[in-house]
Amino acid sequence: MNFLISANTDIGTTKQTNQDSLAVKILNTVQGRMVFAVLCDGMGGLANGEIASASLVHAFESWCSQELPKLCKAPLEDNVIRNQWEKIIDEMNQKIKVYGLKQGVRMGTTAVVMLLTDQRYYIMNVGDSRIYELGDQLSQLTTDQTVVGREVALGHITEAEAKVDERRNVLLQCVGASDTVYPEMIFGSPKANTVYILCSDGFRHEISSEEIASQFDPHLLMDNNTMSQRAAELIEENKRRGERDNISVALVRTF
Repeated sequence: MNFLISANTDIGTTKQTNQDSLAVKILNTVQGRMVFAVLCDGMGGLANGEIASASLVHAFESWCSQELPKLCKAPLEDNVIRNQWEKIIDEMNQKIKVYGLKQGVRMGTTAVVMLLTDQRYYIMNVGDSRIYELGDQLSQLTTDQTVVGREVALGHITEAEAKVDERRNVLLQCVGASDTVYPEMIFGSPKANTVYILCSDGFRHEISSEEIASQFDPHLLMDNNTMSQRAAELIEENKRRGERDNISVALVRTF
């Protein structure tokens, strides 16, 4: 399987700092080409959210460069990936929490992480950043760990009601702000001619799922420049519609 990747981030219209952090890279391993991607949306005021998100991205990048090559010497196993990623989350949850206490602030970050191989994708989610899969139709692979996400899952409110609910930004899970973090893990088989979309919540508040599917139609994304340009166009449309948050999106296109 071959891949194209892109990553776009924007401070938005009102924030003093960009508290989103992301990384996406194509890897050449002994098991073939893979893609590793991580996107984090920090919170905590001033530079604290930026520190939280960047430190978690750095921790996962270190895993990618140091631990993944060791794992690739044998067939990858779901439970091994899960255990190593959960360990990173646990350790960073404590480090960010301790740093916040020293600074006298409450800080934390969401996280979506994806490792994509020819045969398998491995996904971790904490908070309300998302990963979508777009082939013939758009599917949300992750589940929002939010109060309104829980209410929708329980059938108490609709998706439309969730978008305007005053609790829509209240997280149930956050790295650095929860006593114990319970990440969501997802495993599956990747598809060719598909786009995988990682985004912060600022990317999806003001635009519809239909607009995301149309803009990132796999048949239109045939090179890196086009991917980045079309992502930038949606970011600008978000800003025109009044999005106040930082806005970030990473794309992985499979062939």
